[in-house]
Amino acid sequence: MRCGDFKESYLEDEKIFQTLFVKFWLVLLAAGLILLPAIANEYILYVANLIGIAIIGAVGLNLLTGCTGQISLGHAAFVGVGGYTTAVLITKVGMPFWFAMPMGGLASAAVGLVIGIPSLRVKGLYLCIATLAAQFILEWIFVHWEAVTHGIRGINVPPPQLGSMVFDTERSFYYITLLLVVVGVGFARNILRTKWGRAFVAIRDRDLAAEMMGINLFRYKLAAFAVSSFYAGIAGGLWVSFIKVVTPEHFPFSLSIEYLAMIIVGGLGSILGSIFGAIFMVVVPEMLNVIASASRDLFPTMGKHFIPMKEVVFGTLIVLFLVFEPHGLAEIWHRIKNFFTLWPFSY
Repeated sequence: MRCGDFKESYLEDEKIFQTLFVKFWLVLLAAGLILLPAIANEYILYVANLIGIAIIGAVGLNLLTGCTGQISLGHAAFVGVGGYTTAVLITKVGMPFWFAMPMGGLASAAVGLVIGIPSLRVKGLYLCIATLAAQFILEWIFVHWEAVTHGIRGINVPPPQLGSMVFDTERSFYYITLLLVVVGVGFARNILRTKWGRAFVAIRDRDLAAEMMGINLFRYKLAAFAVSSFYAGIAGGLWVSFIKVVTPEHFPFSLSIEYLAMIIVGGLGSILGSIFGAIFMVVVPEMLNVIASASRDLFPTMGKHFIPMKEVVFGTLIVLFLVFEPHGLAEIWHRIKNFFTLWPFSY
């Protein structure tokens, strides 16, 4: 019976998948995700694509806020930069999606470097205000720079294409989303095992002590903003290619709040928490929509009152969840794993 872990080297301690048991379930999960389009309908695949895009953006924000301690309220703006850059390169330059989307991520990373400069002098609530200002500035640019963004009319984006294969349905686009989620999550999980990840965590815990240990705050704080913004740009490029249009209304301030809610509900500083939080923030509203539709059909009177209350119910669920489990869904998952690891012993 396995009731504890004993490591004899740092290499063993840093392994992502510690046991054959974990690897076995990972293989089953991978097989299920690959086979999902064969058994799921279009609506489930639509939600799965939304979850995948949200995971990419949430992982990027968690690297910045959860792992480095740099609070950002402008994440939606970085998503918008990536989305607009991808759309412009595809429609006006004629660049394929497979090159335009990484360029959108790089453009967002460049903007993130500029926005991250104030983090060298301010932090906490002051940094929140700085990133909030960036959110409103970039929103204004999306609306008024009509020569590039077409303003409120937006830009129609053609679906990705690989040879004669066109990814114009939820079923085909799902594999692009799945691939990018695997690559993005894998890279983020591995970067936390390197000296860059350890530097991020040291800055989060105490930046003055980190600087005294020789960590270059200028380099690592800007790197955290760049990596986070790159993830946001990739999510934005994927999003506009999925919905086939980009307008300023797709990147409001409320989207930045949603991303913050994802990493708080899932668990700050945890890549797995980013995944759980993204699933929660996408699936729960969809479930409330289904309940609202069912109540409207079965009980017209109750449905009339429940449909306007969806946002209130969703907000209440988040508040209750944070009150009773402030460390997020990732902590619940760790407790469940520890229970089965140590069972029947409690120590």
